[in-house]
Amino acid sequence: MTRTIDRDVQFRVLRLLEHHPETSQREISDALGVSLGAVNYVLKALIEKGEVKIKNFRASDNKLRYAYILTPRGIEAKARLMAGFLKRKLAEYEALKAEIESLDVELAAQREREGRA
Repeated sequence: MTRTIDRDVQFRVLRLLEHHPETSQREISDALGVSLGAVNYVLKALIEKGEVKIKNFRASDNKLRYAYILTPRGIEAKARLMAGFLKRKLAEYEALKAEIESLDVELAAQREREGRA
């Protein structure tokens, strides 16, 4: 994973787990639209950095599940990652907005030329 994608996935995983710690890796993968391998990689990194801890619980009579709990360090990391994520998304938004405005002007000029012809 590239560094920016890695940070974005980390932020999105931390954000999801903050509200739904019992979510499975497969559910995280589906919710975020990233591969199961990427989720596993990011979770392992977050656990190694001490930003997430794992707790076991029973989901049913015969099946153990995990809860991924954000640590205080994880909450701080989420805030830092959120700031970077927001900055990147705002830059993407501004670039997209400028491109749309340019295309709108171009389309209006095209229509005007076609109307005169």
